[in-house]
Amino acid sequence: MATRELQVGYAAMLEQFAPMEVVELSAHAEQHGFSGVMAADHFQPWVPTQGQASFVWNVLTAIGERTKGDLGPGVTTPSFRFHPAIVAQASATLAAMYPGRHWLGLGSGEALNEHIVGGYWPEAPERINRMFEAIDIIKKLFSASLAGRDAKHSGQFFKLESTRLWTMPEQAPEILIATAGPVTAKRAGQSVDGLITVGAPLEKISGLFAKFDEGQRDAGKNPENAPRVLQLHLSWAPTDEEALANAMLQWPNGGMKFPKADIRSPFEFEQIAKLVRPEDFEGRMVISSDPDVHRAAIQKYVDLGFDRVYLHNVGRNQREWIEVFGRDVLPGLHR
Repeated sequence: MATRELQVGYAAMLEQFAPMEVVELSAHAEQHGFSGVMAADHFQPWVPTQGQASFVWNVLTAIGERTKGDLGPGVTTPSFRFHPAIVAQASATLAAMYPGRHWLGLGSGEALNEHIVGGYWPEAPERINRMFEAIDIIKKLFSASLAGRDAKHSGQFFKLESTRLWTMPEQAPEILIATAGPVTAKRAGQSVDGLITVGAPLEKISGLFAKFDEGQRDAGKNPENAPRVLQLHLSWAPTDEEALANAMLQWPNGGMKFPKADIRSPFEFEQIAKLVRPEDFEGRMVISSDPDVHRAAIQKYVDLGFDRVYLHNVGRNQREWIEVFGRDVLPGLHR
């Protein structure tokens, strides 16, 4: 495993906070030792209580102006709401504005955000195939545009007529794929720069890493150079009771032990949330008032091989949490 320096960033939840508040919190996180920002791309919140869903590209731009660290969407879907060419343009522009800071996080999508344009919502294998075709288009556009050429594409799901991106950074942004499945992880290894996943049992993540590495080697790449990125949801508050109440009220989706990609409405999630019990979070999310408990849990993931971790505290108590973790958790983490 490459010994790249550990980076611990802030996961900004645009489902929970108004856009300018997200910008303020991102700047606050950087002042307290967080390395960068992963911003959620949602058209709707998971549950109505969360209350927001601003456009991620506008917010990332404002974050870019207020901070100096890395920034990217965690994650955007280059498939239903957006044609891949639009995602490529948005990403290239951000990378041109903030050189060396922007990475592009991509995923296969959830009905919650994507069904709003009224298209057919396919099953997971087709969603994944669409994502990989979209990635081909984005990569073609990046490389052709850097070489001063047009690109075109005619595939199963998308068409792109001859064009290029006229605004480009000197180097294309790295592309990271979010996945929790081994087959997708192997294909991701073959086609992109790095992997994003969420907190899960360590043996499951080890399996993902193995498949991703296999894909990287198949494509003639060195897996040791690939970023391994973790988005980790947690609940910290001054008391355990408060930490649990925050999880139950603000992030009940963290206790839902089933795939959520086919649910279309925050109001449907709200009904399902009534069935979530405190014990449903066990093994899925650390809920504790003790910073050391959180630090030990995060360290286990780092020991497994993650070099970038973006933390999301599910409560509204962001400033207090940022200050406590900046002081008591981040300095104790190491590769």
